[in-house]
Amino acid sequence: MGNELRHAVLALASVAALITPVHAQLRGHGGPVRALAITADGQTAISGSFDETVIRWSLKRDAAEQVLRFHDGSVNAVAILPDGRIATAGQDRRVALWAPGADRPATVLSGHQAPVVSLAVSPDGALLASGSWDHTVRLWPLAGGEPRVLEGHRQNVNAVAFTPDGRAVVSAGYDLSLRIWPLAGGAPTIAMLAAPLNAVVVAPDGEIVTGGADGKVYFVSPSGDQRALVTVAETPIIALALSRDGALVAAAGARGTVAIIDRRERSITHSLVGPGLPVWSAVFLPDNRTLLTGGADRMIRRWDVATGTPVGGIALAGAEDSLSAYAGDRGAEVFRACAACHTLRADAIGRAGPTLAGIFGRKIASLPGYRYSEALKKLDIVWTPVTVAKLFEVGPATYTPGTKMPEQTIGSAEDREALVRFLEKATKTP
Repeated sequence: MGNELRHAVLALASVAALITPVHAQLRGHGGPVRALAITADGQTAISGSFDETVIRWSLKRDAAEQVLRFHDGSVNAVAILPDGRIATAGQDRRVALWAPGADRPATVLSGHQAPVVSLAVSPDGALLASGSWDHTVRLWPLAGGEPRVLEGHRQNVNAVAFTPDGRAVVSAGYDLSLRIWPLAGGAPTIAMLAAPLNAVVVAPDGEIVTGGADGKVYFVSPSGDQRALVTVAETPIIALALSRDGALVAAAGARGTVAIIDRRERSITHSLVGPGLPVWSAVFLPDNRTLLTGGADRMIRRWDVATGTPVGGIALAGAEDSLSAYAGDRGAEVFRACAACHTLRADAIGRAGPTLAGIFGRKIASLPGYRYSEALKKLDIVWTPVTVAKLFEVGPATYTPGTKMPEQTIGSAEDREALVRFLEKATKTP
């Protein structure tokens, strides 16, 4: 699909979202829902997507109220400021601050050298923290001025969160480290865990909760000591959410299941089962019972975590599931996380990433009609079973610097081989 047609389709989807009530499930994005935030009164949600847009939703009317376009690439993080402004950040390495109701950002914060993937607002509303794949955290004074740059992570910073007392900011990195940075200055407290870290939240009592690529949720004391862990899945934890009262943790994974964890008991109370596609974002409403999740199916879903059931109907994978014909194929199950952004057929509706139809033998960044980064265009890679396997062995950021692809690896050689075998048969073109 050419860029003009693709943008036209996304525009039509956004217009439809503005005029069509969607009830329990919020539909409007043209790509996976990467980020979610809720206002303090629980009346408004903000979502960011791989489709490069931000949508402001009325949860009272179950309808989109405004579609914002600015970022060049996926919108990876959103946050709501105490004064009503919203902050968005994305693939384009920029952070944008929007006044309520505005259709263009009032302020653009630049300085990161790689995609920005996480935002957090300090309890007093004075600072905005941004975490980036350039291995840094930046602290932006919201009243204006130069940011403070926190350096030390050796790989991507995937998540940031402030402590409730406002004395520190916590960062979680792909380098297995959780870092607690005192805002007053000085060296951070570093906790080394057993896996790359993708998400972090901090409870009202100061306990830190972080999600790992090993499918485990780690509980860490305010001083950096590991207290406990809960095994949630065999696949990476992508997102975490904490109820306002700190009692519940929602841990979302690559296979589409969200585990609800009782933080005090360190036990899973319910598993929320959706359509089997990755869940990229989650946030609790102020009632501590309702959870919103955003996923690869391009929808925002409501859940009652007290019962473990969806609010309203839920559409499970069916006729639209491109993998239904490959039931029982291990490679297809591994690919399910990739289906969020890539189709297997050239005639399928475009997603955030290029179609994989006919991928083998194709030079990287050469599919007509798809907008690639300049860095990818300079790489000398031809996609073969060997190069595809290598991509997931070392990770996209290492193997294809400049990619917009989310960072992920497949640690099992058997799973990589199964994925390649599946792609060889599923991406053949007539």
